[in-house]
Amino acid sequence: MIIDDIRKANVQAMKAHDEAARSSLSIVISRYQELKTNGSGKEVTDADIVRIAQKLLKELDEERDAFKAAGRPEQAASIEKQKAALAPFMPKMLNEAEIRKIIEGLPDKTLPAVMKHFKANYEGKVDMSLVSRLARGL
Repeated sequence: MIIDDIRKANVQAMKAHDEAARSSLSIVISRYQELKTNGSGKEVTDADIVRIAQKLLKELDEERDAFKAAGRPEQAASIEKQKAALAPFMPKMLNEAEIRKIIEGLPDKTLPAVMKHFKANYEGKVDMSLVSRLARGL
C-alpha cells in the first residue's frame, strides 16, 4: 500500500533532518490513522490515501498563496518543499487531451454520465472540475 511507502519516506526524512518533508508526510500518516480508526469499519484503500494527499496539497497551495501575499517568500518556499515530498506518491494525472479522448469514446456524453464514468474509473487520476468543464464544452 502507498501508506507503507509514505511511512518509509517519513523515516528517511527524519534521518535526513528534512523538516519540510517530514511535516507533510506525517500529516498524511496522521490523517490515515484517523480515517482507519474512525469506527466506520471501512477498509482504507490507496484511493483514500491519495484523496488525503490531494486535499493536503490543496491546503498547502492555499497556505503558500497566503504567504506570498503577505510577502513571506521563505515560508512559501518551505511549502513548496512540503509539496515536493508528496509528489512521488501521487498518481499521474490525465491531461486535457486524454480526458477529451475518453469523453469522445463514451456512448452517453451527458454531463451526469460522464462525471459518473470518471468518478468510477479515474478517481484520483483526474481533476473533476476539468472533466466537468470539458464535458460541458462538447
